[in-house]
Amino acid sequence: MERLKSTTVVAIRHNGEVVIGADGQATLGNTIAKSTVNKIRKLQGGKIVTGFAGSTADAFTLLEKFEEKLGAYGNNMKRAAVELAKEWRTDRMLSKLEAMMIVADSTDILIISGTGDVIEPDMEIATIGSGSMYAQSAARAMKKFAPELTAEQMVRESLGIAADVCIYTNHNLVVEKVTG
Repeated sequence: MERLKSTTVVAIRHNGEVVIGADGQATLGNTIAKSTVNKIRKLQGGKIVTGFAGSTADAFTLLEKFEEKLGAYGNNMKRAAVELAKEWRTDRMLSKLEAMMIVADSTDILIISGTGDVIEPDMEIATIGSGSMYAQSAARAMKKFAPELTAEQMVRESLGIAADVCIYTNHNLVVEKVTG
């Protein structure tokens, strides 16, 4: 049985702002199953924002685990991310989950994977999902050649460009700004 999968997520820190956004498409094999999936979640009243790509059910499981880790480590996002990645890689059930996450607060953007990786991306741009390389290329160009844009404008444009070229990404966007 094919799994429901979700696609492109972008997080950008620019001029003191941190914004994360995602498209709304979920596919089942090569069919669009839903076009308005919300892949962005605010935690701690918006002080931490997460985005996920991959199997939707797996991503929700990981999100719950991440929230548990935040509670266990005093809302320290980096420590919670590292502990989640360690458990994700070594736990029998969790190691089978097929998803990736971006987590962001006012000081850090991290990509968390099931292989035990916690990555602080270059240029303060994080992307995951099937359209991630298109979105990342667009975001890098905007940071370099259009620094007058806001982080939100860069996220929206990056996702729009990815949606124009990636068949697994659409133009139904959810965008959230990290607060605090």
